[in-house]
Amino acid sequence: MALRLHLPHRTKPSSGPAGDPHLGARVFAVQRAGAVLVALVLLVFGLLGFADNLDYFSTEGERILGLSSNGLLSTISVVVALVLLAAAARSPRTVSTVMLVIGALFLLSALVNLAVLRTSFNLLAFEFENVVFSVVVGLLLLTLGAYGRISGHLPADSPYARLRPGDDEDIDLTSDLPSTPAEVEAERAMREAEVAVVQHVATNDQRRRVAAMASQHSRADRRRVWMSFDDAHRLG
Repeated sequence: MALRLHLPHRTKPSSGPAGDPHLGARVFAVQRAGAVLVALVLLVFGLLGFADNLDYFSTEGERILGLSSNGLLSTISVVVALVLLAAAARSPRTVSTVMLVIGALFLLSALVNLAVLRTSFNLLAFEFENVVFSVVVGLLLLTLGAYGRISGHLPADSPYARLRPGDDEDIDLTSDLPSTPAEVEAERAMREAEVAVVQHVATNDQRRRVAAMASQHSRADRRRVWMSFDDAHRLG
């Protein structure tokens, strides 16, 4: 007996801003630009700290770009900058997730360091300006990381598109999953094509296939459409 559950399915893109086929690419571009910008600021801050040969564990700190810093804070700044740059060079989900995590850590750092200001536990040599900076950067990263991801009415080609509530349908889960090596390979190729379309680097064949799949609700139906192109190529 087939396993059936009552689950939402993906619908066609709606009209208006949410249905804009270029929204997914804009989301990634905004997030990538934000990650790179924050990374460059942190990288410059950290490298200037290294150039001044700051005491590594000083709780007093020296002024760098209007903020207090020591060797440990300079090291952390450079490491975080490199993580953001690496994430920006990868997939949309990666950069979004990394920005959300680092943004939360910045806010946590602001609270913790505010509590230890002017004490022997102030290992990062924070001053009030550093706390404000951490809050601003943390909120910026959280906002950009959540942009286009934690919201409703995402376009079907968005890298963060999820199943939507309210459009219910009985789905046969056993038929929706790939069951043969050919179907598994088709799933991999489908994901690559969908990401390529969002990033505007897709081939003509990938664009045709993704467009043909857009009207299908279930993943199994989309996979069958994709594999029909492979069958046509073999017969041709």
